[in-house]
Amino acid sequence: MEEYAMAYRDNTKRIRIGNREIGGGSPVLIQSMTNTRTEDIAATVSQIHRLEEAGCEIIRCAVPTMEAARALKEIKKQISIPLVADIHFDYRLAIAAVENGADKIRINPGNIGSRERVEAVVNAAEERHVPIRVGVNSGSLEKELIAKYRGVTAEGLVESALDKARLIEDMGYDNLVISIKSSDVLMCARAHELIAERTSYPLHVGITEAGTLHSGNIKSSLGLGIILYQGIGDTIRVSLTGDPVEEVRSARQILRTMGLRKGGIEVVSCPTCGRTKIDLIGLANQVETMVSGMDDLELKVAVMGCVVNGPGEAREADIGIAGGIGEGLLIKKGEVVRKVPEKELLSVLKDELLHWKR
Repeated sequence: MEEYAMAYRDNTKRIRIGNREIGGGSPVLIQSMTNTRTEDIAATVSQIHRLEEAGCEIIRCAVPTMEAARALKEIKKQISIPLVADIHFDYRLAIAAVENGADKIRINPGNIGSRERVEAVVNAAEERHVPIRVGVNSGSLEKELIAKYRGVTAEGLVESALDKARLIEDMGYDNLVISIKSSDVLMCARAHELIAERTSYPLHVGITEAGTLHSGNIKSSLGLGIILYQGIGDTIRVSLTGDPVEEVRSARQILRTMGLRKGGIEVVSCPTCGRTKIDLIGLANQVETMVSGMDDLELKVAVMGCVVNGPGEAREADIGIAGGIGEGLLIKKGEVVRKVPEKELLSVLKDELLHWKR
């Protein structure tokens, strides 16, 4: 599986975005997008700092106004991850974003305007070696392609994205990243399978308009799981309606689950049953929050609801706790270490992790 999964990703073009790289076998990087007004520098920087702490590696900001484009210069000074400018319709905003230090720009050549306007953007990007992300969402597929394929299809998305890349290639620039997104999970997965056979540009992968925290996570996990399993995708964004920090947390978990990201603590917990005598749901959530910043440890922590199956179920974990009546067990590698009062379970587990022999 590992050899198969790396086949596409190892052979994509390597693209530099600020101080990071994607493609050519580089690690799959996590992206998110601010939902503040970019013109509000303080609020935008504050949100980016929260995203950085959560593990975001590339951040994108909307640039709907010239004031927002100019704000990028100051924002960039106060953050440490690459900054991507998201532009639609006005080619002058794209040029201004590049001039104000954007590490990458996202455009849709189809809504930028004439060829001359697109070329002006490309020339500005080429002058400063700024990569361009081009692509298409299922909601913006051209009418001609919808007619050709009798609807929005994976084939139409691929043709549209490659047409946009070819337009910029014809202008002499190939510092490109391609994205093809749909809210239809299976269509999106199929489109990535098709495009991976036809281009070596790195791919920005995500399920667009995935939804709220609950439904969006399910759709994103399924879609990204299918795509990443095939070795496709060089950078990902989980699109959720809510706090973008949750996007980053979800993306990290997806990459860890796929074996594409190491480090950090994985929490496993049982679903509870009638034998559960402690607040397992609350405890499991507290444990997950507690370990979220312990990225220097690579462990599996089990949180189990009872002492009947707890030790056995926790055997594959490095350390775990299992509930009883007003107390619980501390377990290491499936062996019971000692009994602990329920109110002390969290603190005892935290102490064990803080003093874990690395």
